[in-house]
Order: sequence, then C-alpha cells, then structure tokens
Amino acid sequence: MTHHATVLVIDDEVRSLETLRRVLADEFEVIGARSTGEAEAVLAGEMVQVILCDQRMPGETGVAFLKRVRDQWPDTVRMIISGYTDSEDIIAGINEAGIYQYVTKPWHPDALLASVRDAAALFRLQKEAGGAAAETKPSPQALAAAVEGRRRAERGRYEFDRIVHAPSSPVEGVIALARRATLYDISVLITGESGTGKELLARAIHYGSARGDKPFVVENCGALPDELLESELFGCKKGAFTGAYQDRVGLFEVADGGTIFLDEIGETSPSFQVKLLRVLQEGEIRPLGAQRPRKVDVRVVAATNRDLLGEVDAGRFRRDLYYRLAAFPVHLPALKDRPMDIPPVAARLLDDVNRTFHRRVSGFAPETLAAFAAHRWPGNVRELANEIQRMVALSDRDGPLGPELLSDVVRPAAPPVIDGEGGGGLLRERVEALERALIEASLRRTGGNISRSADELGLSRVGLRAKMERYDLGRGGADAD
Repeated sequence: MTHHATVLVIDDEVRSLETLRRVLADEFEVIGARSTGEAEAVLAGEMVQVILCDQRMPGETGVAFLKRVRDQWPDTVRMIISGYTDSEDIIAGINEAGIYQYVTKPWHPDALLASVRDAAALFRLQKEAGGAAAETKPSPQALAAAVEGRRRAERGRYEFDRIVHAPSSPVEGVIALARRATLYDISVLITGESGTGKELLARAIHYGSARGDKPFVVENCGALPDELLESELFGCKKGAFTGAYQDRVGLFEVADGGTIFLDEIGETSPSFQVKLLRVLQEGEIRPLGAQRPRKVDVRVVAATNRDLLGEVDAGRFRRDLYYRLAAFPVHLPALKDRPMDIPPVAARLLDDVNRTFHRRVSGFAPETLAAFAAHRWPGNVRELANEIQRMVALSDRDGPLGPELLSDVVRPAAPPVIDGEGGGGLLRERVEALERALIEASLRRTGGNISRSADELGLSRVGLRAKMERYDLGRGGADAD
C-alpha cells in the first residue's frame, strides 16, 4: 500500500477549506482545520508532514501560528497562503516562522499541487538525511537518485503528448512550434488569454529540453508588489528591509541550471522591468542588500494575457525587455477559436473531476456537447472545468450529463432537446442533431465564413457546403476566404 503524506490545511472559510481539500485529496491524506486551536489538536495527535495555512485567521495570523509550530513541531514543512495585501506581514515573518513557500491568491490548482508535492518531497529527504541512524543514512548518491526519480515522474506528467487537443486543432501547430523551442536555449514568450494552459505548455518546453533534469520554478509576477517580487526572484541579505531577518535565496538562484516561468509578466512595473532586463542581459542577479552580483544560468519562459507589443507602444512595457523575452514567441489560441478541442478537453476534465469527487459519471449527452460548442468560453479551459465540476456536483446519477445541469450562462446557447424525454430518438437522429448544432454554432462564430468554419470543424469547403445544404443552413451567408 502506498503511503500518502499527510497535509494539514488551515482555513476558517469552509468553502476555501473544501476547495483546497479537493485539489490535494488524490495525492495526500488531507486533514482540515478551521482554527489554529483545531490545528494544534491535530498536530498533537497526528504525524503531519506539510502544513498549508491561510494568513488571515480569527484571533491569530497564519505567520504567528507557524512561528509557534516551528518551535513545537520543527520537522513539518510550513507553507502560507494569502493575497498580496498581507505581503508585508508575511515578509516580516517568513524567515522567523521557517516558512518554506508563500502561495499567493489566486492560486492555480496545478501549481498548488506541484508546490505541495515539492514540500512533501523536501520533508521526506530531510528525514532521510537527518533523522536516520548514522549507519543507515542515505548516501548523497541515494538522495540524488530520489530527486531524479521525482523529476522523471514530473517529466512524464508534462510531456507534449499529454496536452489534450483534437487532431485538426490549431494546438497541433503550437505544439510543433514549442517542440522546436526545446532544441535551443532561448527565451520563450507564451501569449494567450487567461485559462488557455500557458503554464502547462511552459512545463512541457522545460521537461522536453536539455534542462529537463534541473529545477522548474514558477512565479506569478502580477500577484506581488515590487519589493516582495524582487526578494522572491533575486533573494535578499539579512537586514535589507524590514522583516529580512536572515539571508534568503531567490528563485533565480533556486532555478540555476533549469527554467524559471514568469507568469503575468505584463503586470510588472517599469522599475522592476529595468532590474529584470539586467538579469537577462548580464546573466547575473544582485540580491537585495548584497554588494556583489551572482552568476546564474537560467532559461526564462514568460507568459502574458496582454498584447505586450501594444503595451510597448503605449509606453507601459520596455521595448528592449520585450525583445529579450520574445526571442521565441508562441501563441496559445483561446478555446472559442478551437471548438474541435472542446469534446476531448471536456472528457479529460471530467476524468479529473471523477477522481476528485470519487464519482463515475460516464460522459456528456449530445445536447450538452452542442451547448459547449456554442458557448464562447471567455474563461477558456478554466471556465469549462468549473462548469463540469458544477454539473457533476448537481448530478444524482452516473449517466451522461444532460443539458438540464448547465449553468444559466451556458444554457441559453443549448439547442432544443431532441425529444420530449431528453434521451430518446434513434442514434442517427441524435448524432445528426448534434452535427447540425455544431455547424450552426461555428457559422455564428465566423459570421457565415465557410472557409473558416470548415477549418474549425476539420472539413473541406465542399464537405461543409454539402452538410449545410442537407440541414438547410446558411443561405444568404458570407462565403469569404
């Protein structure tokens, strides 16, 4: 039987606590606590490896609680979660409380899960190295092998082949382009709307490259004020600012030899951009308060949902930094521009939800898939994931999810149910109704442009025209190339 590390999650908000529990439950034994008092009772009776504590707690801050934990249960790996408004308090206590990582809100489930995996691995390696008897302590080679095994598993989890898409999807071209980026040590800029999977693509580039056996480090540049962002990325010396009680290693140094992923790079201030440019130009960092710079060998993959060239023209983003970051630009199209991906992506998301919720929902009714195809998905894959989670939570059976479970945002786009029962009719009739709805949705999106709709649907122009005639669609519409 595989032993799962125990994670203690502390949050006074029930909804947040349950969300964190769902994200972590597949890989860890998760114990929830709604107060620091409850958490202390858990720690007194349970062996806990990782603590994930919210900063804003009734009666006591997360940092203050973790300071006490450090004294009584020093072996635990302590993590704090909060928004940027609490950053000064957290900076002041991050070293004193021995906090391993500061997780900022809003957090992404994949990134949070990866951080907790790292924390659990750190606990295990520390115990192997420091807690074993002298004659049974693992050798440096054994520790290196353990780290390598974990990284090998990470590489398998984030291969290009695991990026879900249809054979006719424009994502095929994106992946082919990104694969080329793995062959050369070059900065990559990934653009695209929020929720399109930019971090997933960045991880695939890293693990597919020669740096794949080195660290992959993530920082959300839009979530932190300048001083904290500089400390996180470049490090700091003891006394560099209020709360800097000891030297701190920055993420660029942690990522030495590997890759750093700078998400939301378009949100950074001009003053920070100057400092980042120097790092890229000189290949060295200067921790806050340090007299001398330090050389680092790090590949930078940046991402943004902004039109960065437009930001350059508007004077909000440095042109020289843009061209340093965008040596190899890659654009991820929005979900609305690749509707052929919706069925396979939805199927993968449903598998994930089934594992998280311990359910066995078998799929989607044709009418539901048609509604998915007709919706614009401004939140992209993240919005689709939320919709599927909600539908599974509302469903009392494990059969296909029907259109009656759709949210009001998505339901107006749903085509009418094929018959009065919502589940009858010959298979051929149901498939034809779905095909007609998909074609109608595509023609609406493209303004009747047959060439673009044919590309979206993976059909030839002649094939699409034949189906339009069969279903009596599109008369009088545009036919531009």
